[in-house]
Amino acid sequence: MSLPSAQDSTTSAVAFLLLGVAGGLGLDLCAKALLANYPLEQFVFLRSAIGLTIFLLLARQFGGVKSLLTRKWPAHFLRTLFATGAMFGFFYGLARMPLVSALTLGFTAPLMVTALSVPVLGEQVGWRRWVAVVVGFTGVLIILRPGTGEVSVAALATLFGSFCYACLAITARKLATTESTYALSIYVITGPMFVSASMLSRGGWQAPDASGWLLFLLAGACSVIAWIGIIGGYRRAPPALLAPFEYTAIVGAAIAGYLIWDEVPDRWTVVGALTIIASGLFVVYREIGVSLRSLRQARRFPPESPATLPRHH
Repeated sequence: MSLPSAQDSTTSAVAFLLLGVAGGLGLDLCAKALLANYPLEQFVFLRSAIGLTIFLLLARQFGGVKSLLTRKWPAHFLRTLFATGAMFGFFYGLARMPLVSALTLGFTAPLMVTALSVPVLGEQVGWRRWVAVVVGFTGVLIILRPGTGEVSVAALATLFGSFCYACLAITARKLATTESTYALSIYVITGPMFVSASMLSRGGWQAPDASGWLLFLLAGACSVIAWIGIIGGYRRAPPALLAPFEYTAIVGAAIAGYLIWDEVPDRWTVVGALTIIASGLFVVYREIGVSLRSLRQARRFPPESPATLPRHH
C-alpha cells in the first residue's frame, strides 16, 4: 500500500518544483529589468521585504505563526547565510551578463545538489551519475573558456550564488522532517533583508517610480511562489531526482532574453548549455531507471517483507 503513495509524492514533488521554477524565472525577469536602474542592495532589500510581507499575510495557510517555532536556530542561521550568498551572487551576475548565460551558470546548482547529496544526505550516487556531473561542469568550462579572458567577476559571482543555492536545497531536504515549509521559507528571507538594509544605510537608495514599484511587487510575489514550489518539491523527493527538472527555466530565459533584450547567445554558450542540460537529463534517466527497477522488485515482496531492495547504478 505504500508504493502508490510514494508515486503520488513524486508526482506532487515535480509539480511543486515546476511551480517554483516558473516563479523563479518571473523573479529573474523582474530582477534583470530592475537592476538596470536600481542598486543591487535596494533590489535585494525590497524583494526580501515584500516577499516577507506576503509570507506573513499567508501565515494562516501554512499553520500560523506557531509553525515558525524551532529549536534548530543554528541550522536556520546557516541557511540565511547561504540565502544571502545566493541572492547577492546570482543577481550581481544577472545584472552584468545576458539572461540565458547567467541562468545557465546558475543552473549548475542541480549538479552541485547531486554531488552534495552524497556527503550531506548519505544518498547513493553511482559512477555514471558522477560522470554526468563531471561532464556538466565541463559545460561550465566551455561557457567560461578560461585562458581566453572570458572569465569575469560576474560569472564567478553567479557560480558562487549557485553553490549557495545548492546548499539551500540540500539543507531544505535535511530539515524537512522537523521544520515546516513556512519556517524554511521565512527564515531565509530575513538574512538577506537585514544585510541589504545595512548597505542601504550608507546611501544606496533610489526612489522607484510607478513601474519600478510594480516590478518590485511582482518580484516579491514571484519569490514567494519560487520558495514554496522549490521547498515543497525537495521535501517530497530526493534531490538527485528533482534537480534536473529545474533546467526547463533555461529555455524560458533564452526566449525572454531574445524577445525583451535582443540577447542572442554565442555558439560556446549554446554548446555549454546543451552539455549541462544533457548531463542533467542523464542524471534523471539514471535515477528513474533505478526507481523503476526497485519498483518492479518491490512488487515481488509483500509490504511487510524484510527483504532489502538493492539499488543499481
